[in-house]
Amino acid sequence: SFRPTDCILLFAHIDLFLDDYVSGAYLLGKYAQKKIKEVQEKEATEYIAQARRQFHFESNQRTCNMTGKSLSFNGSLRRKQSLVSSLTGFVPANKLEIWEDLKIISFTRTIVAVYSTCMLVVLLRVQLNIIGGYLYLDNSSPLAPPDVQQQYLSSIQHLLGDGLTELITVVKKAVQNSLGGVSLKQSLSLLELEQQLSWIRAEVEADSDRSLSWYLLADDENALADQACGLTENDVMTIRLLNETRDMLDSPDFTTVLNICLNRGFSRLLDNLAEFFRSPPGDSAPSAAPDSLSVVSLPLAKIVPIINGQINTICSETPSHFVQDLLLNDRVKEFAANVYEAFSTPQELQK
Repeated sequence: SFRPTDCILLFAHIDLFLDDYVSGAYLLGKYAQKKIKEVQEKEATEYIAQARRQFHFESNQRTCNMTGKSLSFNGSLRRKQSLVSSLTGFVPANKLEIWEDLKIISFTRTIVAVYSTCMLVVLLRVQLNIIGGYLYLDNSSPLAPPDVQQQYLSSIQHLLGDGLTELITVVKKAVQNSLGGVSLKQSLSLLELEQQLSWIRAEVEADSDRSLSWYLLADDENALADQACGLTENDVMTIRLLNETRDMLDSPDFTTVLNICLNRGFSRLLDNLAEFFRSPPGDSAPSAAPDSLSVVSLPLAKIVPIINGQINTICSETPSHFVQDLLLNDRVKEFAANVYEAFSTPQELQK
């Protein structure tokens, strides 16, 4: 049976439970407030860091754009292919031979201009965003001091030197295989010319010995690594940057972005050429028809100087619209952001 003393004990237990509950709830509330404050402070810190990184990234991209616009392959191509001017010194009896050589050289120069300009733009994006990521993380101890930056960025000379020389050789061989047997008198439509360019690209890009990234960066840093005893700390840091760059150049993302740029470049080249394949006003040819560019044809001898002239629109001395188009491409900008994100995150560098 239930006694009064049992009731008193029950209420006493309830009071103790309520006291413990209130005390626990109070402590839980204080703990929750502390955690909420910590989360808010962490979010605020992360927001500030993200804003700082975003500002640094955007500033770095402006540097990329200005650097890309200021560079030109015109001088390099002219030095590498001085053969063009020397051909004019041949005796008239070799006029046909001169035109045959000009056919190969003109197509080679312009195609190399498209390749090298696209390569330069994407390589600059990679290098400047890797450096940008390191500079963002620089605090008391610089990860990439000025001497390292200069040594690292000077590696682009490979693309302007030996890489360009080898690219010219490979492209020239592909042009010879595709157009060598085509008579200068043979007429080609724009669609047929596009097919010729596609064949040349297929041969250049299907080289089993090396990928396109080979032309961008010299592969002799391993020799430096073997001389570790004579390397300075800056040399070691430069080698690390170059190796990280090679890894990036061998990535599927880089290949995709470079292909996007190349497709855009050759498409722009064909758009420029299309202006020369339109029927004159008043001509009976259906110039407004969708297939008009397959109707209008020009002798290859007339196409050669047109092709040769395109190099000035691709890599002109003044800022090029073609370069600007590549720099502002959404996929290029997205790729640049991913590179910067990877190298401005401490965890990535620790790995």
